[in-house]
Amino acid sequence: MARACQSAIVPVMSSKDPSIPADSRSASQTHAGETSAGHGGRQHGSAQLQPGLHIVSTPIGNLRDITLRALDTLAAADEVLAEDTRVARKLMDAHGIRAKLSAYHDHNGAERRPGLLRKLEDGATIALISDAGTPLVSDPGWKLVRDAADAGIRIVPVPGASAMLAGLVASALPSDRFMFCGFLPVKSGQRQREAKALASVPATLIFYEGGSRLAACLSDLAAALGEERPAVVTRELTKLFEETRRAPLGELAAHYQAEGAPRGEIVILVGPPEATETSQDDIDTALRTALADMPVKQAANTVAATFNISKRDAYQRALTLKADG
Repeated sequence: MARACQSAIVPVMSSKDPSIPADSRSASQTHAGETSAGHGGRQHGSAQLQPGLHIVSTPIGNLRDITLRALDTLAAADEVLAEDTRVARKLMDAHGIRAKLSAYHDHNGAERRPGLLRKLEDGATIALISDAGTPLVSDPGWKLVRDAADAGIRIVPVPGASAMLAGLVASALPSDRFMFCGFLPVKSGQRQREAKALASVPATLIFYEGGSRLAACLSDLAAALGEERPAVVTRELTKLFEETRRAPLGELAAHYQAEGAPRGEIVILVGPPEATETSQDDIDTALRTALADMPVKQAANTVAATFNISKRDAYQRALTLKADG
């Protein structure tokens, strides 16, 4: 039976900018002033960073959701690479940081990487941030990290906010096993094909999506995974109008078709498929089918993976079935 559509809206402290709490700027400026006096003008301490590429997580909305270590890293880095320097400057200003900013994104990455790698090889300390959250998670930066690692350059993760994980912990869906799937294709047919390929994955599925495509995406997910599959849409996480809506996929699709495209960054989470009882007859049938075309060990491994059973048990059963003819 379909569950009623639930919505939980969690307020945060308000300000002229919904993403910045009212006391965020004053608190950060006070902190900056105090630490500057104690450390010869450096706003956030005098920690000496090791040379290398520092991958720094930044807030996904609320500007206070940044770690002290991240602030120290951004203040001390020789250069901060930002997806959009205007967004980065807003963050820096809110926390009293004056850092050398330069743009690094999908459009200029190929051109910039050689020069950045030379700087890193010469001992520079470079920080990489995205517009929001953890870099490389549906954001540019992976190729730079890959090339830096291949060159033997130290990669330093500075963990923090992530929309994917924030959505997961708010969803109330199983979190012991989950799969991040990023953005699905724009076209409906391709979207449904990719979703169908994920239908049997025994984990909570996590997607990113934009407001203009949300209703269509939910409809395709419902068609591919089932209208009764439990799901959650989270929106504007950590911001003033944060929203978490829980319902089966079919109900969520109908809701957003009726309400229209919502604003803000969106995370869709879909619960794992219901576990079904597997009978010995089902396993034996699958083993006999596999044994017709495969050696015993390969047949056993294939069936064990399909039914999530012990490879040893499947192998012993396959031997018995083969001996019985």
